[in-house]
Amino acid sequence: MARKRINRRRLGFTLIELLIVVAIVLILLAVGLPNMGKTRMHAQEMNAIRQINTIHTAQTQYFSQFGKFAENLAQLGPPKDGAAGPAAADLIPGDLAEGEKTGYVFTCVGTKEGYAIHANPKTFNTTGRRTFYSDQTLIIRQNWSEEPANEKSPEIK
Repeated sequence: MARKRINRRRLGFTLIELLIVVAIVLILLAVGLPNMGKTRMHAQEMNAIRQINTIHTAQTQYFSQFGKFAENLAQLGPPKDGAAGPAAADLIPGDLAEGEKTGYVFTCVGTKEGYAIHANPKTFNTTGRRTFYSDQTLIIRQNWSEEPANEKSPEIK
């Protein structure tokens, strides 16, 4: 007696196949997520350094226009209304003038010699691992801890 072959068409995936695919995706996520967080933090640190350079450029322009350095970020930022002037020179973007951008909190204060810039992560070890300091010398300094960097911190090479 000849056996009849029954041709079954597969219309989908088996439960085992789906579970294997889900397991592979979860393993890839477990390996990739920690590196993604470090990469994001590094990118935010690089953005903070760029913002410090933006503040330096704005301070130079402010000095050439008004004969002194700005005493705070608001003086470098856009005016709330009216034309630009010493109180709001429109030299940096509004979010930076408000003191927060790309996961960092920025401050700029006038000193006897010029100005000092501080950039600290909004949430240490989440938005950044380093704090930054710079002044009118244009040297950017860093500290690899929560303690804010200062004029004695090592400079970025």
